[in-house]
This record gives sequence, C-alpha cells and structure tokens, in this order.
Amino acid sequence: MSKESSSSSGGIGFVSLLQVCLIVMKLAGIGTVQHWTWWWVWSPTWIAFAVMGVVVIVVGIISLFR
Repeated sequence: MSKESSSSSGGIGFVSLLQVCLIVMKLAGIGTVQHWTWWWVWSPTWIAFAVMGVVVIVVGIISLFR
C-alpha cells in the first residue's frame, strides 16, 4: 500500500490577520484605530474582494476576445 500525503496550506493569511488585529484594536480602544469608522476597520476585507472582482472581470473580458 502506498501512503499518499496530502498537503494543505492551512493557516491564516495576511489579510485575515490584519482584519483580526484591526477589529481587536477597535473594540479594545487601542491607538488611533479606536477613532476609525467601521468602514475603515473592515477595509482589508472589502479591498481584497474588490481586487478579486476586478481580476475576475479582466480575465472574463480577456477570455471573451480570445
């Protein structure tokens, strides 16, 4: 019997880690983050989704004209 090894990349990514840090800082009232609006605290998430959306749109447009 051969033993198959499965590799998973698990762990937390940079955007997720940054998001958790900003939320904790906002809730704990640490630094200037306590004065930010929630829109800016959640900005790593919505910026990542916006970049992913732009990439999907660009790839879609390129694939239409090939």
